[in-house]
Parts: sequence; structure tokens; C-alpha cells
Amino acid sequence: MKVAAALKTKGNALYTVGPETKLSECVITMAQQDIGSIVVMAGTELRGIITFREVLHLLAQRQIESRSGPTPPVAELRAEQVMIKRPVLATPDMEIDELLRLMLEQHQRYLPVVDGDVLVGVVSFHDVMRTLNEQQKFENTMLKAYIADWPEELAPQ
Repeated sequence: MKVAAALKTKGNALYTVGPETKLSECVITMAQQDIGSIVVMAGTELRGIITFREVLHLLAQRQIESRSGPTPPVAELRAEQVMIKRPVLATPDMEIDELLRLMLEQHQRYLPVVDGDVLVGVVSFHDVMRTLNEQQKFENTMLKAYIADWPEELAPQ
């Protein structure tokens, strides 16, 4: 199975921001759209990705730093200051097994999917699991239908 299948299951929604976008706007978009990541684009060039993980790490870091004195407001940071600058990328024709391997090895739950230089989507670990689950349900249904059509004399006792 290919990454394109996970994108098809997920749908076409893709949320992006510019490098200068304030982190507060990124977080608001992520919360309102119930998404775990947002892609940072400069025109048509993919610059990075922000996930809830980067936001949590930043909040924890600032909380620790604040014990030593005042820190600048997190909300005023720009997307380019928080994003993963070189995210691992997937392609639509990549096998799901390879995608999962990359996600696990790189500890990245969200991967931008590019076709050449064009961003076509973002696939999450959740999207992959949902796609695999749907595939498994389909296969189970087909197997059960096949088994149900066995001749009676060959049916298991």
C-alpha cells in the first residue's frame, strides 16, 4: 500500500502558514482545525513544519527559563523560529511500511508529502493507522465472504 492511499483516506485539507506568522496564530489554527501540525511555506517552497510537539517543548523550555528571570512572550515568536527546519519528507508512491519506518526512526509523527517540489499533503501516524485499519477490515470482509461460500462438505466443523 502506498502513501497516496493514506492521503486519499484523509482528504485534501492542507493548512500552511508563512515563516513570519506568529506562533500564536499557528496554535489557534491548529486548535480550531483540530490538526496536529501546520506546514511552513515561503511561496511554493516548503520551509518546515510545526507540530504540537514543538509547541510543548517550547513551552516547557520557557517555563524552565522563567525560573531564572523574565522570558520573551512565546506567542510573539515566528513560525520559522519554532518549526522543524528539515522535516523528513514522504512521497505519494512511497510504501506505507517505509513511511512507518521513517516515522519511528525519526520520531516524527507528521510528514509532509511532496510530489517533486510540490507539497501535496501531510500524513500523520493516525492517518496511516486509520488507512491500515480500513484495509484490514476490507480484507477481513473479503476473507469472510470467501469462507462463507465454501462448499458445505469442506466447511470447518
